[in-house]
Amino acid sequence: MVLNAINGRLELEGGVMDYIRFGSGEQTLVILPGVGDGFKTVKGLALPFAIGYRKLAKDFTVYMFSRREPLPEHCSTREMAADLGRALDLLGLERICLLGVSQGGMIAQWVAIDQPKRVDKLVLAVTAARPNEILREAVGGWMELARKGDYRTIMVDNAVRSYSDKTVGRQKLAGGLLGTLTKPKSFQRFLTQAEACLEHDAWEDLPRIFCPTLVLGGSEDKIVTVQGSRELAERIVGAELKIYEGLSHALYEEAKDFLDRVAEFCLK
Repeated sequence: MVLNAINGRLELEGGVMDYIRFGSGEQTLVILPGVGDGFKTVKGLALPFAIGYRKLAKDFTVYMFSRREPLPEHCSTREMAADLGRALDLLGLERICLLGVSQGGMIAQWVAIDQPKRVDKLVLAVTAARPNEILREAVGGWMELARKGDYRTIMVDNAVRSYSDKTVGRQKLAGGLLGTLTKPKSFQRFLTQAEACLEHDAWEDLPRIFCPTLVLGGSEDKIVTVQGSRELAERIVGAELKIYEGLSHALYEEAKDFLDRVAEFCLK
């Protein structure tokens, strides 16, 4: 079966790491999700992701990793990258294409910097080299709401910031329903990851990324901003930049050619 969907868990020093795997291609593509991993890990989601990302299943064997569980109360994006390196070693994955989305892109920057021989191609989607005013406002606001246990408002605000004008209405409704009907057992994991976003700063080290890199951003991104994507691409030697006009932070869901563009870049 081409989807070949598998749920996995690795034992790391100090905790475990959940991951999923699907596809049967010769190339290995590793995907790192955003800060929403603080609320919901990839545990048990192999089949839904395999179906949603089935375009990749023929050419790639795809892995998606959550952060370690439990996370130390203060854990940087660079430490999360080191955790991923240990996980990849356990799986024998020496050479990969790496796609990091949002906070996953912050972690991916450190993987490419600190483990350069491992990353053949790097795709950084809706992410930034360092926090800017808008990112601090968005993530800082979610942290305040998380401390109050207000999951619903976090989900609604995230939808408003993430989606284009065409889809924000229904996504806001969906986020409100999800936030009303469900609630995380703990907000601490999210708070740790959110804090890591606000402290992330790879600016000085980005010129040490030499693998082919593609940066994808949205012209209306209300979380990392389009300028965050542009300065990231300018800072990485030879990086390609694609800005999706009219789309915001969730362009990886809304742009119909997102997966095609990632696959084309990693395969060329």
